[in-house]
Amino acid sequence: MENTKAKLSWLEKPDVFAINRLEAYSSHKFYASQEEYQNKETSLKQSLNGLWKFSYAQNPDLRVKKFYKEDFNDSGFDTIKVPGHIQTQGYDHLQYINTQYPWDGLDELRPPYISRKYNPVGSYVKTFTVDKSLKNKRIFISFQGVETAMYLWLNGKFIGYSEDSFTPHDFELTDFIREDSENRLAVEVYKRSSASWIEDQDMFRFSGIFRDVFLYAIPEVHVRDIFAKTTLDDSYKDGILLLDTKLEGNLENTEINVELYDEDQVVWSRKEKAREKTFMDIKLENIKKWSAETPYLYDLKITLVKNREVIEVATQKIGFRRFEMKDGIMLINGKRIVFKGVNRHEFDYLHGRAISEDVMLHDIKFFKQNNINAVRTSHYPNQTRWYELCDEYGIYVIDETNLESHGSWQKLGECEPSWNVPGSKEEWLDNVLDRANSMFQRDKNHASVIIWSCGNESYAGDDIVKMHDFFHKVDDSRLVHYEGVTWNRDFEEATDMESRMYAKPQEIEEYLQGNPSKPYISCEYMHSMGNSTGGMKLYTDLEDKYPQYQGGFIWDYVDQAMLKTDDFGEKVLGYGGDFDERATDYEFSGDGIVFADRTPSPKAAEVKQLYANVKVKVTEEGVIIKNDNLFIDTSAYIFETIVKRDGQKIWQKDYSFNVLPQIKQEEVIDWPNIEKIPGEYIFEVNVCLKESVAWANERHELSFGQLVTKVSSKDNEIVSGKLNVVHGDVNIGINGDGFSVLLSRAEGGIVSLAYNGKEYITRTPKTTFWRAMTDNDRGVKHGFDRGVWLQAGLYQKLVDVNVKEELSEITVSFKWKLPLAKEIYNVISYTVTPDGKVKVTAKYFGVDGLPSLPAYGYELKLKRKYNQYKFYGLGPDENYIDRDNGVKLGIYEGDADTNLAPYLVPQETGNHRGTRWLEVTDVYGEGLRFVANGDTFESSVLPYSEYEIEQAMHQEELSNPHYTWVRLLAAQMGVGGDDSWGAPVQKQFWIPSNKDLTVSFTIEPTI
Repeated sequence: MENTKAKLSWLEKPDVFAINRLEAYSSHKFYASQEEYQNKETSLKQSLNGLWKFSYAQNPDLRVKKFYKEDFNDSGFDTIKVPGHIQTQGYDHLQYINTQYPWDGLDELRPPYISRKYNPVGSYVKTFTVDKSLKNKRIFISFQGVETAMYLWLNGKFIGYSEDSFTPHDFELTDFIREDSENRLAVEVYKRSSASWIEDQDMFRFSGIFRDVFLYAIPEVHVRDIFAKTTLDDSYKDGILLLDTKLEGNLENTEINVELYDEDQVVWSRKEKAREKTFMDIKLENIKKWSAETPYLYDLKITLVKNREVIEVATQKIGFRRFEMKDGIMLINGKRIVFKGVNRHEFDYLHGRAISEDVMLHDIKFFKQNNINAVRTSHYPNQTRWYELCDEYGIYVIDETNLESHGSWQKLGECEPSWNVPGSKEEWLDNVLDRANSMFQRDKNHASVIIWSCGNESYAGDDIVKMHDFFHKVDDSRLVHYEGVTWNRDFEEATDMESRMYAKPQEIEEYLQGNPSKPYISCEYMHSMGNSTGGMKLYTDLEDKYPQYQGGFIWDYVDQAMLKTDDFGEKVLGYGGDFDERATDYEFSGDGIVFADRTPSPKAAEVKQLYANVKVKVTEEGVIIKNDNLFIDTSAYIFETIVKRDGQKIWQKDYSFNVLPQIKQEEVIDWPNIEKIPGEYIFEVNVCLKESVAWANERHELSFGQLVTKVSSKDNEIVSGKLNVVHGDVNIGINGDGFSVLLSRAEGGIVSLAYNGKEYITRTPKTTFWRAMTDNDRGVKHGFDRGVWLQAGLYQKLVDVNVKEELSEITVSFKWKLPLAKEIYNVISYTVTPDGKVKVTAKYFGVDGLPSLPAYGYELKLKRKYNQYKFYGLGPDENYIDRDNGVKLGIYEGDADTNLAPYLVPQETGNHRGTRWLEVTDVYGEGLRFVANGDTFESSVLPYSEYEIEQAMHQEELSNPHYTWVRLLAAQMGVGGDDSWGAPVQKQFWIPSNKDLTVSFTIEPTI
């Protein structure tokens, strides 16, 4: 033992981060016998998870100082669940913050100092007796994750101290543990330490023992560490295993038996005398290679035999793969890799970062189902089980060191690194190298880990360069990543690839066109905050254009929001600021392509389609299949071919096509003859799994393609009959068989529309130029730039009414002047025919010199009971001009409430492009049908207007719906996603003010 007395001063010393903590080692499994190995259950491990006694204090001065003593009476302590956070179990408060430090404006601090008045302390006590199977052996304890700093005592004796929230803290207890009576374990956990300056990740700030705690014993001889470094030879056919093992204990008369299993077959083995360090260089012919497409794993088994008795069996699953850079391009098993990735926080809306294996399984299956092939562990090492699942299911991993010091160098978006840590500061060097080493040692045997990352958003400096050099020194089988050098190119050597955050497509192209020496990835892109992820295709299109463009990682996977009970007793989701915490960065916690409860957001459909490895382009002759897989053909897929007429399926047939990897080829489909029957035809090809796999059921769809054609009708519908027109002083009444219409000169439009005596109009519909601002809109100050269009829709003035009567129709046009500096008008016309149909046309006449429009169209308010919809257009998920690749043309139905996506902050939602017709009805199917005249329109059916939605900051602030709002738009601008704090929507997805816009549709009854 180095120290026998704990010191509070360690909390403010960056060079003190581990006292008596064991050296990091690999996360292999070990068993006491062959039988245990076969059953995959070890007797050498004893879980300490469960209820612990607990006391909370706001700062160290208020803590129970002597609680660790054996004779301390802890009967007054509460209980707390381990693993779990203090803040999710009724203590302290939740706090979300992004780039600031949590104490900004509350304490005037600089590294490495911490607050004296606010530094929550958790005092944990656990009593236990040692399991029989652990007795008479050396005994250790492992804390898999403790945030942020911990002191440990056993039976009143100080054991050790440790920092680094996201890698294991192991200590030996042998000299202090009582094997035949009760033991008393005491842990003191501090929320803040000097480590907090380099754990400034964009996340909720928790503390406590949030990962597993367990005892483990080791037998007389033990495999302490395994480094099974795998690669392939230059032919990429044969496997090479460079095996380093470290043994400890009494090695006399001990034999080490190393075996490699392919399922139940031993494919290689060697026995030799056990030594403290063993190295084996193993070559295996025609190896089954590991990749995300073919995640094949072998079982490495190391058996220690002493005097002919099995003492220990250690195991590790390994995959053979070769990851390298050649000629400025990253290759996996000799093929150019493209990362189709996401960033993923370990997060659960109930338990924070104390996530379960069920949550991890859900996530890994979601990745595979949605064509995500890579993950960056933003921004810390994850639980070991996550890497095992990535190995097993096939996900490429950028494993990221627990390092972020964002608030030390970037203030209000500006780079100001005068007191940046770790920088080039000697006192921080050992600390960050220890973090790198702890991650490396634990995760080095995982085939899925192909890149080490030095951390996130910590600027630059010699310390990070030395982390990079460390990774290369200990491991030449992987590359090293760090993005922060983009802020200071003097430290370019800290990264092997050009990695940027939120670079625009044009900026990426500019880099790639400059003949760079390093390949490019976006370690963060497509900031998916709220209604976002627009323009993603501009990025994925670069994959085929530039070999050195090697993909990116969307920010991010899951919304960070915590379930809470509000002042009205309702369970709601809370984001930053909702827990009375300050400082905070509010709703910036909601950036996921899945919502906090892990239901997919509408953004996920776009990701799935654009990340697909098998892409199909439907033609009149068949289908062009582009197989972007690197190693597998398409024999595992069914190509489901469908023909629909006017949205209704009329033909279907399954095909099997075998397209080799990296090949594009055309296949013939015997489409049915459609020439004689008029209608709109959809030729559709869906790429589906032929059989069930571990992550999805058979027929799970991975991608699709559609071709839309029309067979015209020669018949023109002739409307006959007579209209009865009543000319009032204010109103123009029109009625016929089973319908009546009233158009008001005073209100400027239709005030009554009744079919069979049922009234549908609640108030005169108006044109709209606005949408409820998205998070991206707010970030780019859309309201400041385009706010005139909010005013235009709300305060336009009626200036003229024109009536045109013909034998079989009457048209009334209303001209509205907009409250803008220029003479700007839009006109709404209503044409009524004897069959009761009402043709509505809204026209905006474009002018120069104004901001682009958020939207333009027609909005009407129906009674609440008309909240069911059915439409023929792009769906089923909401879609926009810059996010419509993941939706299909078809007929879909739903209701207004579920069409409102539950973004953390209510915003524009529910839009559907390419709408041919829309029905809005009650539950009995009675209501209105809106049919496009010529060009399609964009539509949404929601329980609130855009103005109501815009005023709410949480979903629960939206009151019980009283109406159904129907929007029929000529156009709406894109939602964007390059970033959420200043990047505009890409210009090709704007609506220029000088563009004429028209939306035209016919209203008729559904019954």
